[in-house]
Amino acid sequence: MDVKRLDIDGLVMVKPRRFGDERGWFVETWNDEKHTAAGITGPFVQDNQSLSRIQGTVRGLHFQLAPAAQGKLIRVIRGRILDVAVDLRQGSPTYGHHVAVELDAEEGWQLWVPVGFAHGFCTLVPDTEIAYKVTALYSPAHDRGLLWNDPALGIPWPEFAGAVLSDKDGKQPTLADIGTPFPA
Repeated sequence: MDVKRLDIDGLVMVKPRRFGDERGWFVETWNDEKHTAAGITGPFVQDNQSLSRIQGTVRGLHFQLAPAAQGKLIRVIRGRILDVAVDLRQGSPTYGHHVAVELDAEEGWQLWVPVGFAHGFCTLVPDTEIAYKVTALYSPAHDRGLLWNDPALGIPWPEFAGAVLSDKDGKQPTLADIGTPFPA
């Protein structure tokens, strides 16, 4: 498995090995031993999948508060996304900073977003599907968000980002308004 450590501590990209022949390919999308060695730990308690039909769909930036805080392992099943993680850990030297990476079904990279980050993505092509594993069950009482296009974040969204956005995501608070959701 290939491993890339990103510019913010805790964020990791992994690319499991694909075994292919004339029929296609096979891949272990989760291997506890290999993923743990790369710094990705569960246990995972829920798998999610989403389909975004329209290019420019933005989902996020989402996070859950403790005791339901979630780590997420994201992969693209079909299409391509700009995937974004924003550091919200109090006392972190990179608090308020983000990492933005492209993920696609063709390359097969996965992004690990640990607890303490807001996460979101923008679809770069129509009919994009993503799947992700989470370390805590969805909890409406702990569900929070951060405004996807808050200028203070400086996220380089594509020009067409936000073409489709939920009402909830369009009304999230800014970084200045959320305080420190993940105390040290």
